[in-house]
Amino acid sequence: MTVSERDAFENAMIADMRAHDGAVTAGPMTGQPLLVLTATGARSGQARRSILTYTRDGGDYIVAGTAGGAPTDPAWVANLRATPVVSVEVAGMTVPATATVLDDGPERDRLWEQHEAALPWFAEYPAKTGRLIPMVRLTPTT
Repeated sequence: MTVSERDAFENAMIADMRAHDGAVTAGPMTGQPLLVLTATGARSGQARRSILTYTRDGGDYIVAGTAGGAPTDPAWVANLRATPVVSVEVAGMTVPATATVLDDGPERDRLWEQHEAALPWFAEYPAKTGRLIPMVRLTPTT
């Protein structure tokens, strides 16, 4: 998939989400809990968006840095490390949030287990990636 094809796919998915209060109604991501994370690029300083599957932990949104099973963390994780102030678009609303990247430890493990229980297809990612997948807590600030 070329960059322009990927951008067109993402733009169409985001338009679908916005038209249906955050729900994707067409394509391979139909029915999955998705949010749009907007962060600042660590090197570019430009706004960068990522469409991510999430779970909830209390009032926070939880996402996993799986990179689709790649051996390295996704670029958006580096962006959050550099600038943890983000915007989260979910369920038809946009909220400012603070990102906390959890690389290891009992809280990271608890969030991974909770994420995997809610989204069972995530169980295959640790073996695919060959790395400990970071978990990210997105805490709304308003």
